[in-house]
Amino acid sequence: MKKYLDDILSSIREMISYDSSLSSPEEGMPFGKGAADCLQAFLALARKMGFAANNYDNYAGEVLFGEGEEFAILCHLDVVPAGEGWTHPPFGGEIEGGRLYGRGTMDDKGPAVICLYCLKALKDAGFVPRKKIKLIVGCNEESGWACIEHYVRCAHMPETGFSPDADFPVIYAEKGIFHFKAAFPVENAPFTALYGGERANMVCAYAAAEGVADTAGCENFGLTAEGNKLIARGTAAHASTPQEGVNALGKLLAFFAEKNEGVRRAHDILFADSLVLRTLSDETGALTMSPDVAEYRDGVLYITTDVRYPATMRQEDVSARLERAGVSFAPLHCQAPLFNDRQGALVQTLLSVYREKTGDAAAPIAIGGGTYARALKNGAGFGPQFPGEPSTIHCADEYIELSHIETLAEIYRAAIERLTR
Repeated sequence: MKKYLDDILSSIREMISYDSSLSSPEEGMPFGKGAADCLQAFLALARKMGFAANNYDNYAGEVLFGEGEEFAILCHLDVVPAGEGWTHPPFGGEIEGGRLYGRGTMDDKGPAVICLYCLKALKDAGFVPRKKIKLIVGCNEESGWACIEHYVRCAHMPETGFSPDADFPVIYAEKGIFHFKAAFPVENAPFTALYGGERANMVCAYAAAEGVADTAGCENFGLTAEGNKLIARGTAAHASTPQEGVNALGKLLAFFAEKNEGVRRAHDILFADSLVLRTLSDETGALTMSPDVAEYRDGVLYITTDVRYPATMRQEDVSARLERAGVSFAPLHCQAPLFNDRQGALVQTLLSVYREKTGDAAAPIAIGGGTYARALKNGAGFGPQFPGEPSTIHCADEYIELSHIETLAEIYRAAIERLTR
């Protein structure tokens, strides 16, 4: 794959240049112009390589290689908003210190481009797959999966495949995902406005309250007072791993919890975990809960929370506890867990490729993240995050190591060849 590395790098930088985060829809562009432009550029690149490619109404696209039983490689081109705290332009594709910086370098534009070049390398080498490979790229993975729903209506989803949008060595299980919006009445609110967060699946990095009469002691909670406005700053992270970030909203609510009963109830349930939801666990890990978006309106504090529950459990195990506690909430987004056979052919083939290319004898793992793999009857998450490496997915200064690009290309090329020959 060495001879393709310069082109891979150039193409990743091109894809990064599009701000493909969810924006207002336009005619023929359901997720906004940035996402549509990025999809069209990706498919144009594939056609230039000689592949057939289809665009399904700017919801999703596919690149086709081979004939026979279908095999999927599922990627996405949309990204979460850039957010604050960047020291490199989030859509600039800057290279510094052996790293390529930009939103989407790891999640998931970088891996999508690498997999496309793996198809080209196999094609150039004369490889003829015995399956029809579908490299499917969606534009709404981060905000609801409408792209996949549309693809299923317009095309045929394979039963088997992998998604390069997770962790190595290979993912055999993914926790269930449950986003809900809870409403907490706040009487005599000690603020006139409170807001924070950008996406349910991003740890809240900024929150603020306005019209605060008493800001005394705010510094003890890590807050900054600017007149009658309180500002909380945290550190963004993927909501499936909230422990890797610092939730700004939690700081803000902790301060007001000492002054108001309504806020205290919200803080106790969502941050202090008074309902002991985080004690739910199984072999795929414990439940995680990340309250990430807040808005105060008409005497009610609305908080959107991201929950990742153990893969052998049900969403009802979570919602029942909220209902028993009298919490008023509306489900926003639900995805059932993924739970695969660790010893199955797909997982074991991907695992053997990873071990051969890295020398790492790690075992299959479960994660809290949700990938397109769960859109398949037999799917698995497979990289690009290496064990022990810092993750910058959904964080400021997201980057991909230049040295990892070649390794990823070697891994994905071998995996695709082995699974489709």
